[in-house]
Amino acid sequence: MAATRERTRQEPRRTRLVGGPGLLLVWLYGVMVVGAVSRSAYQIATEFGRAPLAYTLSALAGLVYGFITYTLVRGGETARRAALVCCAAELVGVLTIGTWTLVEPSAFPDATVWSEYGMGYLFIPVLLPLTALYWLRAARPRTAGT
Repeated sequence: MAATRERTRQEPRRTRLVGGPGLLLVWLYGVMVVGAVSRSAYQIATEFGRAPLAYTLSALAGLVYGFITYTLVRGGETARRAALVCCAAELVGVLTIGTWTLVEPSAFPDATVWSEYGMGYLFIPVLLPLTALYWLRAARPRTAGT
C-alpha cells in the first residue's frame, strides 16, 4: 500500500488527449479505422489481383489510423509524441499517395483511402492529420517557464 502511494507521488498523471476537440479526433479516427480496414479486408479477400498496391495501402492506412486512435485514447506524453510522429507520417503518406494517384493514375486501377488526397472520404484523410498535429502540439504539457 505504501509502495503504491509512493509510486503515485513520483509518476506524473497521464495527460488526457481525448478532452474537448481530442474526443472528436478519436471519434473520426475510429470511423476511419472501420472504413479503411473493412474496405481493404473485403477488397484483399475478393479482388486482390486487380489492384494489390491500392488495397495494401488502404490496409496500411487502416493500421495507421488504429495506432493513432490507440495513442490518443491511451494519453500521456509518450503516447502524444508517438501520435505526433504517426500523424506526420500519415500526412506524408496522404500527400505522397494523393499526388501519385493524380500524376500516375494507371498505377492505381482502384482507389485507396488516400487517393486524390482522400476525395472518396470527403478529404478527411488529408484534413485529419493536419488537425491532429495542431491538437497534439497544443496539448503538450507546459513547463513552468512556458
